[in-house]
Amino acid sequence: MAKKLKTYQTSLGFYDQAIAAPSMKAALAAWGASSNLFHQGVARETDDPDVVAATMAKPGVVLRRPVGSDGPFTESAELPTELGEGEAKPKRKSKSKAESKPTSKKRPARTARNASREIDDAAARKAAAAFEKEERRREAARAKEEAARAKERARRDKAVAAAEAALDKATREHEAKAGAIEAERAALEARAEAEQERWDKQRHKLDQALRRARE
Repeated sequence: MAKKLKTYQTSLGFYDQAIAAPSMKAALAAWGASSNLFHQGVARETDDPDVVAATMAKPGVVLRRPVGSDGPFTESAELPTELGEGEAKPKRKSKSKAESKPTSKKRPARTARNASREIDDAAARKAAAAFEKEERRREAARAKEEAARAKERARRDKAVAAAEAALDKATREHEAKAGAIEAERAALEARAEAEQERWDKQRHKLDQALRRARE
């Protein structure tokens, strides 16, 4: 049986992000987080009915809105229009203060359990199935990317192996030629030494003959 989905929210970079997922671990995986944002206090489960409705309509899909805004969560969100001006967050803070004061005209904040109660069992099962479908799509995309990386690694390894083989072959050919040249050089040096020795002996005899002829 598919797990019941909950809505989780965080802020990463320029965006607030929300997702309907069966667990915090699944939400972190969908956000691509490398650390536990929930333990760090930058992610939480939300019971905001608008956020819950938006994420339950697209289970498993990461929805975004400009950070610090109160706009709706969508798949394609524009960048914040007032970066660095320090206006959006203070406004949001003052609004939250006003909302925190209990008045007879305002409804009390609904808990995650109350928000979830509004979704009937059939809708919950449908949302969970949609989440699993989105998870399978993400897994297939990751598998495709990994296959592409593996193919590229294999191509690169093959090219490296071919280059190394060519280098090894050229090195062996060079060493063989250099060895042959060295052998020829050694043979020439031996012949030169033998010739020099023969000539020294012959010249010595001829010098002696020349001196005797002059006497």
